[in-house]
Amino acid sequence: MVWRSYLFVPGDRPERFDKAVATGADVVILDLEDAVSPGGKAIAREKVGEWLAAGNRAAVRINGAQSEWHERDLGLLRHPSLAAVVLPKAEEPSHIEAVSCIASAGMPIVPIVESAAGIWNVRALACTRGVTQLAFGSVDFQLDAGIEGEGEALLYARSRLVLASAIARIAPPIDGVTTAIKDDDQLRRDIAAARALGFGGKLCIHPRQVAIVAASFRPTPDEIARAHRIVAAAEVAGNGAIQVDGKLIDRPMVERARNVLAETV
Repeated sequence: MVWRSYLFVPGDRPERFDKAVATGADVVILDLEDAVSPGGKAIAREKVGEWLAAGNRAAVRINGAQSEWHERDLGLLRHPSLAAVVLPKAEEPSHIEAVSCIASAGMPIVPIVESAAGIWNVRALACTRGVTQLAFGSVDFQLDAGIEGEGEALLYARSRLVLASAIARIAPPIDGVTTAIKDDDQLRRDIAAARALGFGGKLCIHPRQVAIVAASFRPTPDEIARAHRIVAAAEVAGNGAIQVDGKLIDRPMVERARNVLAETV
């Protein structure tokens, strides 16, 4: 299954958990980290544990390995209904390995890379056992690296995430949040830029963003139709050169077309 939309919901707001699931997000993340104040960590952990114990399914963003709450959060990792572990501030493979040793066998681990050290070590993070997808914590990365701009200013970091994911043969990475929650045009621009770089989805901080993210990361009808034409032409031509829509099509383009069609299954 391809996960494109990840929706955060504060772990200390249990009345929102079911509503978050109802948005249709591919992954709902019950957040014990940034969305919860230090004084609310214990109650949030308790409420998340109760909801998971009732058989409800979601991912959990635990507190980072460097935090005082990390060890207690690890107790949630053996819930059978846990969909994934989201690990913030991932910088070293050892942080991920410690989580992997405690989590149930095969549990997906999604590290959020949001520091200069994390971006520097991202290939090692992507290749660590249990990691199925990387996410970009763009806002925290900007703060840590002293970068004020977005767009081109974050191109290097985003490209490292994409390349590391490709080298590790894991799913394309998830892009960071769009903080302008009422600006749908900005969200679409951010998605278009991320998708062009090779990202496969996006973190959401408001339910209204989920549908736009899901639709924007799916192949468009025109892309699907063109992929069908390319694959059909390739099957007829065998190993020979082909043209589709007046353009020469080589083997990588045929494989890309097959990947597009695989996403629609």
